Amino acid sequence: MVSQGAGTSRSFEAVLVRQCAPTLAGMKPGSLFCFHHSPPEVLRRKVCQWNERLAPLGLTVQILLERPGAGSAIIYVYRRNHLEQLLSGGAHQEFLRNVGYTGTDLDSLLPQLARRLERQPEFPHEIGLFLGYPLRDVIGFIENRGRNFTCCGFWKSYGDPAEMQVCFACYRRCIQSYVAMFERGIPIEQLAVPA
Repeated sequence: MVSQGAGTSRSFEAVLVRQCAPTLAGMKPGSLFCFHHSPPEVLRRKVCQWNERLAPLGLTVQILLERPGAGSAIIYVYRRNHLEQLLSGGAHQEFLRNVGYTGTDLDSLLPQLARRLERQPEFPHEIGLFLGYPLRDVIGFIENRGRNFTCCGFWKSYGDPAEMQVCFACYRRCIQSYVAMFERGIPIEQLAVPA
């Protein structure tokens, strides 16, 4: 996740494309980013606008956490069907139960994630599941306290490094391609792959 500084001229849309390209492309169930804003009402309207525009394509855009004191918010972009399918797996459900989540549906899990983001000084490690990280990597990160990973790219992986390098390279190419198309004037709605 990358934070967007208030002093930069990058628009919400430019950050959305750069940070969420693999999700827009249907390669990943979810992405998030921190966006600095002023005033908060403007960002809420922007998020609502993009949620309405991308909903027909199977994407949800929402504020997961507002930080009024910092003038920032964490924006979560996800594909509900893809995420629900992923998190409904038995191993994922068991892991979430073991770290204190109750319920199994997305509408109960996301508010719990938001509360954890608000209460904890660091990102809760299980957030990786909501971003499509492999369960073995989330567990590996927790058990190894972020050390002893086999490769590092968009996250620290504890699996086959060759396989993960291929995955990370695909994400990088997707981001480069989407940013280039967006900068050429292709609308985000055309970049987003329908569910």
